[in-house]
Amino acid sequence: MSELLNVSASPHVRSRTRTGNIMADVAIALIPAGAFGVYHFGLRALLIIVVTITTCVLTEYLYERAMKLPVTTSDLSALVTGLLLALNLPPSVPLWIPVLGGVFAIIIVKQLFGGLGQNFMNPALAARCFLLISFTGIMTNFNVPAYTDGNTQSLVMHQLQYGASAVDGIAGATPLAAMRAGESVDLLSMLFGNIGGTIGETSVIAILLGAVYLLVKNVISIRIPAAYLGTFALFILLFGGRPGDMNYLAAQLCGGGLMLGAFFMATDYVTSPITPTGRIVFGVLLGCLTGIFRVFGGSAEGVSYAIIFCNLLVPLIEKATIPRPFGTRRAKVEK
Repeated sequence: MSELLNVSASPHVRSRTRTGNIMADVAIALIPAGAFGVYHFGLRALLIIVVTITTCVLTEYLYERAMKLPVTTSDLSALVTGLLLALNLPPSVPLWIPVLGGVFAIIIVKQLFGGLGQNFMNPALAARCFLLISFTGIMTNFNVPAYTDGNTQSLVMHQLQYGASAVDGIAGATPLAAMRAGESVDLLSMLFGNIGGTIGETSVIAILLGAVYLLVKNVISIRIPAAYLGTFALFILLFGGRPGDMNYLAAQLCGGGLMLGAFFMATDYVTSPITPTGRIVFGVLLGCLTGIFRVFGGSAEGVSYAIIFCNLLVPLIEKATIPRPFGTRRAKVEK
């Protein structure tokens, strides 16, 4: 009888889904992109992934112990942050870059604002933007050291160790930079990942495999990715300078971090709207901003900056898109 008298604050809906389950699903969904990155770029890519994840998890553990806070590394959020950050790094970066980025993501963006659920922007993308601004030359160098030393024997040994595709796909410029310079790109190479870029963004097929997994498991909603990609495609058709060129449009959709950002970072629970309409508005803003950065900006990319900027607008988007309770009238504005 006493249980009937227990009263608690809403919401009263309970779910067996826990943060750790969600983060585990995200980590599993990122395995195809990460595995292809290791195959494509070699063991150095694996080393960067391991170092970044270790840095993020260890930083969160040490910070929470030092601040006498509950240790939350078991929820796997720090692991996912490290994995996402690593997949957004070029394979040529020195190892102190992922260490610095991991510390920045966990302490500055996440812990100083209260930990998981309190950060105002995606920690992995915030760290990537911090590194891009601070170390532009290093972060935009997509050449793997083993390919650029001019040693034929080293090149042949690398082919034997990692596969020929790892060598064929490396170039000094990414496909987006090539298109910006007026050069043509191979769309099939972009789909399969036989191109230069960051560790986890090259293979569209690998990214989409992970995205399908998240959608099937109901970890993410299709609203944000669909609104994002649809708006961006429309923007490119209208303002990209090549109206009706479907090959150019497809290359823009497959190039850079657009697919990885649309399905894995724009859909972050903490930094994206919770209202259905808000998610669509969020995706539309992302598509417009990414299009503006790519078409009119000084860089061929723009996904990271678009997402963290729109993260700041989430409170306003949610406030403007709160569903009206059934049976109530909208307040009239007095003239």
